[in-house]
Amino acid sequence: MKRESKRTGVFTRRALLIAGGQLGALGFLGAKLYQAQVVEGARYATLAATNRISARLIAPPRGRLLDRFATPVGGNRLNWRALLVAEQTENVGSTLDNLARIVALPDHERARIERDLRRHRRFIPITVREFLSWEDMARIEVNAPDLPGILVDVGTTREYPFGATLAHIVGYVAPPNDADVADDPMMSLPGIRVGRAGVEKFHDVGLRGRAGAVQLEVNAMGRVIRELDRQEGTPGQDITLTIDSGLQSSVLARLGDESASAVVMDCRNGEVLAMATNPSFDPSVFNAGVSQAQWVEWTSNRRAPLINKAVAGLYAPGSTYKMVVAMAALEAKAISPYDRVSCPGFLDYGDRRYHCWSKYGHGSLDLRGGLKNSCDVFFYEVAKRTGIDKIALMANRFGLGVKLDIELPGARAGLVPNRAWRLGQGKAWNIGDTIVHGIGQGFLQLTPLAMATMVARIATGRAVQPHLTRAIGGVLQPGSLATDWPSMNLPEREMHLIRDGMYAVVNEQGGTAPLARLSMPGVTMAGKTGSVQVRNVSREQREHGYKSENLPWEFRPHAMFVAYAPYDNPRYAVSLVVEHGNAGAQAAAPIARDIMMNVLTRDPANRVEPRGMTVADRR
Repeated sequence: MKRESKRTGVFTRRALLIAGGQLGALGFLGAKLYQAQVVEGARYATLAATNRISARLIAPPRGRLLDRFATPVGGNRLNWRALLVAEQTENVGSTLDNLARIVALPDHERARIERDLRRHRRFIPITVREFLSWEDMARIEVNAPDLPGILVDVGTTREYPFGATLAHIVGYVAPPNDADVADDPMMSLPGIRVGRAGVEKFHDVGLRGRAGAVQLEVNAMGRVIRELDRQEGTPGQDITLTIDSGLQSSVLARLGDESASAVVMDCRNGEVLAMATNPSFDPSVFNAGVSQAQWVEWTSNRRAPLINKAVAGLYAPGSTYKMVVAMAALEAKAISPYDRVSCPGFLDYGDRRYHCWSKYGHGSLDLRGGLKNSCDVFFYEVAKRTGIDKIALMANRFGLGVKLDIELPGARAGLVPNRAWRLGQGKAWNIGDTIVHGIGQGFLQLTPLAMATMVARIATGRAVQPHLTRAIGGVLQPGSLATDWPSMNLPEREMHLIRDGMYAVVNEQGGTAPLARLSMPGVTMAGKTGSVQVRNVSREQREHGYKSENLPWEFRPHAMFVAYAPYDNPRYAVSLVVEHGNAGAQAAAPIARDIMMNVLTRDPANRVEPRGMTVADRR
C-alpha cells in the first residue's frame, strides 16, 4: 500500500508539472497571438497584402505634335512586338536561335537582350523585337510550339507623317538609356521613348504624360495570378506648333537639290511658320535604331543632313548685315542720311586694298544709294567711322549674336565680335577688322533664324522673339498672342530710311535684286542680297579675271537673301541661305521671291483652317 501511494504521488506531481508547462506554453502562445492579431494586426495585414498584390506601372501614350492647323506631325501608331518571359523556357538561347530563323536578330540586338535578361527577374517580360510586320507576327504564331517563352504584344510607336520635311523641327525619339531609367522608373516600361532632338526633346517631359498603374495578384514567387485593378495613365500633352506644314512642304520643295536653309516668320508676333533645312533625314529611323551603314552615310555627307542649319548653321551674313551697320552709324552720328561716299571700286587703307564687288565702282552715293547698290566701299567707310563696338551693340539689339529663346535644343547664338572678344583671344582689334565687318565678313557667325529675326525687327521696329510653340494642351501660349513686343527705341525716321533702301534693292532700276520683285498686283517686298566669301581672293586672282562660279562647289560663296512683305504693312519675314550658291542676287533672290509669294498667297497667319482642308478632313 505504501509503495502504491508513493507511485500515485509521483504521478500526480508529474502531471501537475506537465500541465503547468502546457498552460505556460499556451499562455505564451496566446500572448504572441494577441500581439500579432490585436496589437500589430494592422501592420501584418499590410505586409500580407503587399506580398499578395503587386503594383506595376502602365506606359502612357506620348502626346502628339500638331501644326498650327491641328494637322498631326508627330503621333503614335500600333506597334506589334515580340516579348520573352525567360522562366517559361528551359533554354533561352535555343528559343532565341529559333526566333532568329523567323525574324532577324542582329548581333547588337542579341547583346541587348542578354543585357536585359541579366537586369530583370525571369518572370518579367523583356522586348526581343519591335516593329513586327503582319507576316512576321503570323510566322511567330504558327511556330509558337518551337518558341517557348515568346509572346506577341501590341504597344505604340512614334510616327512622323511628314518624314524628312519636318525632321529638324520635330526631332525624334529613341529608347531610354541607363541614365534615363535611373532618373525615372517609368522609363523602364516596354515601348517608352525619350525625345532626343528637336521639339520632341524640348517638350519631352510634357509629352511623356504620367504612368498608369495595375494591381496584380501574385504568388510567393511573384508570378501573376490575376488582375485586380487598373488605372490608365494620363496621356502626354499635345503640343501645337506655329508651323504651317503645307507651307513647310512647299518651301522645302522650292529649295530643290540645293544645300540650303530658309526661315519664314510672322513679323508681328514672332511665330515661325516654316523652317526648312535641305538635305534632311527620316526621323523614324531613330525610333527603330540607326544602322552603322546609315550613320556613316549621314555623317560623311558634306551637306550635313543631320544639322538643323536654320538654328545651328553659322554663316557670315555678308551684305545682309549692311542695314545693321547703317543703323549703328546713324545712331552714333557717324554719318547723316545725306553724307556721300565716293566709290572708285576699292578702298586703300594702309598697305591693303579693300575691293568693292563692282570693280568699276559706284561713284558718289548716299546711304540709300549705298544700300540699293550694296556698295562695299560705302560700308567700308561707314564702318571705319562708326567703330566695331557700336556696330556690335546695334547687332545685338537686332537679335544677332545673342541667344534667341527658340524651343530647339542645339540652337546657337552665333558670334558678333567686338574689341573685348578679340582681346579675350589674346589679340588686338585693328581697323582692318572693322572695315571687313562693315560688309558682314570677318569673324561674324550668324544663323538663318537670327537673320530672319533681324528682318522682322527692321520691319516692325519691335524686339520680336521667334518661337515654335503655339499651344500646350490646347492652351494658346503668350508668345503667339503678343503683338506688342517692346519697342527697339530707334528713331522712326532712320528706320524708314533703312526700309526704303531695302525697297530700292528689289523694286527700283539699278537695285541688286530685280529677280526678287513680286509679280503680285499692289504688293511689294523689301529685301537685301548677300554673297559671302568662304575663302580669300588675292589681288592676282582679281587681276586675272577671277570668277567664283568656276571654283569647286565647296569654295564658292554662300548666296543669301533676307526680305519682308508687304512693304507698306509688314507681316512676313524671310531669310534664305544657299550654301555655296555663289551670288545672292542670282541664286537666293528668286527662291526667296517664290517663297514669299507662296506665303502671301497662303497667308497662314490670318487663317484658321489650312487651305483646302476642312475640320472633317483633319479627322
